[in-house]
Amino acid sequence: MIRKLFIFTLILLPLCSCTLAKVDVNVVSERTSLENQVLGTYNTINDDLLLVASVRGISPSGKIAPAPERTPEQEGAVRALETVSFHADDVEAFKRLGWVGEGRDGLLAPFPRTQPKSGSSDQAFAETYSDGEFRQVLDEVNKAREVLMLRVIQTNENFTAQDLPEIRRVFARINQQNSPPGSKVQKDDGTWGAL
Repeated sequence: MIRKLFIFTLILLPLCSCTLAKVDVNVVSERTSLENQVLGTYNTINDDLLLVASVRGISPSGKIAPAPERTPEQEGAVRALETVSFHADDVEAFKRLGWVGEGRDGLLAPFPRTQPKSGSSDQAFAETYSDGEFRQVLDEVNKAREVLMLRVIQTNENFTAQDLPEIRRVFARINQQNSPPGSKVQKDDGTWGAL
């Protein structure tokens, strides 16, 4: 009897045992290949700005070294980055106030300028901007964004002028993702909503 029980256990044990399978989980980014190319090219433009800022002004021989030569296109892209960075805080405040939204074309779109509630942290900021100043900041940022989108096409051999609409959509998605909660964003169908 014990022998039958032992044989039965030897037969049944392998059938009932479990094995743990190794499971590999690969997280795939939500970014498309095009978005990755655009971001890579955009980061290269950013690197140009950092390179200029970090160049030593004196050569090893003790003489003043000239700044590295840049093409007019490089210069324009660096200026565009500076403009976007310079106005970043104001643009974020404009978004919080609902004065601008991120359009599906990668540009900022204006909305009616309503005044915030009395005593809010944005009230003093809102009072400092006239309509003309607001419009000027918006125009400068949008022109700078246009320059950067065109520079992406110029510096990446995989892009042509026909890719500009898709590059605009990529910039729009990136700008929308980097906007504060509650910002107005334009959807693909042209309607506006909030983040």
